[in-house]
Amino acid sequence: MISDINFLLVGNSRLHWAKYSLNESKFFHTSKEQKVPENIDLDQLIWASVGKLPNFLLKGDNEIKTKDIRLSNLPDYFGVDRAFACLAALNIIPNPFKKDLLIADFGTIFSITKLNSNGSIIGGQLIPGFLTQLKSMEQNTKNLKVPQKYEIPIKDFLINTEEAMLKGVINSLTGVINSLFNPEKDILIICGGDSKLLTKSLKTQKENIINAPNLVMEGMIIHHLSMKKLA
Repeated sequence: MISDINFLLVGNSRLHWAKYSLNESKFFHTSKEQKVPENIDLDQLIWASVGKLPNFLLKGDNEIKTKDIRLSNLPDYFGVDRAFACLAALNIIPNPFKKDLLIADFGTIFSITKLNSNGSIIGGQLIPGFLTQLKSMEQNTKNLKVPQKYEIPIKDFLINTEEAMLKGVINSLTGVINSLFNPEKDILIICGGDSKLLTKSLKTQKENIINAPNLVMEGMIIHHLSMKKLA
């Protein structure tokens, strides 16, 4: 029995952790400035990265790269997080009607990735994420500031500047999904740090959405365990 394995995905803005023990997985997230959590052995830690590495040493032999993941038509230059998400969706999402899988990962970058029921990558889109868009408006204008609260307005036309920013960014993200997602042909899977915030604004019926906030880390675990079985 494989037990007590720790995983780390280095993101663009946070560190994403998973612990697999006795066929159960636990997930948590930390900032890049925080110390390594207790009971983590860095020599045994399985890791992957899509962002700048943290200030503690990670063992090169334990890194998982995109090229290591077995998916059809997966380019080596695809982000390893997107590859993990695809692997997890293929393995854990029920798909009795063999629909395409549409994965929407709401992180620093909002990625849309589509694959068919056989696990072949079709492609996707990349869009600046929720906070990335807000920060960009602050950095590139004189008077716009990132809102302190992320309460999305119900109205479409706003007088208040912060509300207008929030609504505009939300519409830019959900509009992509609303234009690409076809419930008759696709299964929509939502993941990522901002997924709860954005799911509320999607126009598609909620029963057509599968929320899997830790999909990427689940894919990382699935990959590692499958490699262990083959070894």
